[in-house]
Amino acid sequence: MTENLSGVGMPDGWQRLWAPHRLDYLRGENRPLDGNDVQCPFCRIPTLSDEEGLIVARGSSAYVVMNLYPYNPGHLLICANRHVADLTELSDEERHEITDLSAHAMQVIRKVSKADGFNLGMNQGAISGAGVAAHIHQHIVPRWSGDANFMPIIGKTKVLPQLLTTTRAELAAAW
Repeated sequence: MTENLSGVGMPDGWQRLWAPHRLDYLRGENRPLDGNDVQCPFCRIPTLSDEEGLIVARGSSAYVVMNLYPYNPGHLLICANRHVADLTELSDEERHEITDLSAHAMQVIRKVSKADGFNLGMNQGAISGAGVAAHIHQHIVPRWSGDANFMPIIGKTKVLPQLLTTTRAELAAAW
């Protein structure tokens, strides 16, 4: 059976949502990988203004930033200011501040967007899935009942209902 491909890319009865930024990320955009000369994004971000860097809040040894490639709306990263890769390399002060900022982030996200739950996690090392393995960061992923509907499961696309800049502004104001 041969398929007629003359209509490929043409409108049909299906509504498609695209997430083209994911492919750029998978290819290494904004990530220091072997063979590219990209600076560590988590070292560069604190040098930017809060709005430009999508920073929600700054502490003395860590900061809170919007994930540029979020799994869900409000997906935050708590990043150490120091460029270290592993939890065991952090000082007690840094570990405590990352934990305190994580707890406060959960309270703020609940206040702003009524999250029902959270996934928290640190991927230690590239083999564990860390996109930027050389700089430790904690993920705070808000969850809502029904957020894993057919779109991400079947369509492999995540619908984010708000711009990152708008979400950052709301979270920063509530911080």
